Amino acid sequence: MAQVRSRYFNFRLALGIPLALMALLLLVDPSGVDFALAHLFYVPGEGFIGRHSFWLEDILHDRAKQAVIVLGALSIAGFLLSLLPRWKAWRATLGYLVLALALSTSIVTPLKDLTGMHCPWSLSEFGGTETFTPLLSARAPTEHPGRCWPGGHATSGFALIALFFALRDRRPRLARAALVFALALGTVFSVGRMMQGAHFLSHNIWTLLFDWMICALCYRWLLYRPEPLAETTELNAQLSQGQP
Repeated sequence: MAQVRSRYFNFRLALGIPLALMALLLLVDPSGVDFALAHLFYVPGEGFIGRHSFWLEDILHDRAKQAVIVLGALSIAGFLLSLLPRWKAWRATLGYLVLALALSTSIVTPLKDLTGMHCPWSLSEFGGTETFTPLLSARAPTEHPGRCWPGGHATSGFALIALFFALRDRRPRLARAALVFALALGTVFSVGRMMQGAHFLSHNIWTLLFDWMICALCYRWLLYRPEPLAETTELNAQLSQGQP
């Protein structure tokens, strides 16, 4: 099978907008919005409305996470299968999928350990004992550092953005459907964990931005093969702007 050429993709916008949103989240403290939304799901004296929900914990959290793990395992199996000559044409696509999914999900735990942000349910404002501190501030003294930034469960949905990039050059309509599915699933996972008091909104927005950036960069490095005309147009655009 001939190498699949890529339709033009504007990486300046695809990477620039997420970077701008990251900068905005760092410059403008989102805790006001975070706390306002968290209070919608919190009942004083009782806790978060979804804290002990069977559907949110056992189904939407545990079972859904297991389903995404199965998808990752199938991707690895598919990549190994592509090492056979018959499936060689899909090797790069499946390799991309494995790498993008792995990176999107594996960065969460180190970032949680690095930042030490507490979950809403641990904070004194929501019946806990810990003191809230913004992302870039020094943590208040505690014997139990938090592990809640960025949102871990949200990445089980948003990491599937990789399906969009894996399919966009071969199955454009299916790729768009995969993007909608990934964004919807990540949003559902995010809201579910917010209802349980496990995350603030900004935690999950960071997860979405990280996952999009990882999937887009991996696509640029591994799969993006624009038509020669697109390459020439892109080069001319860069030269007209004085870029090397």
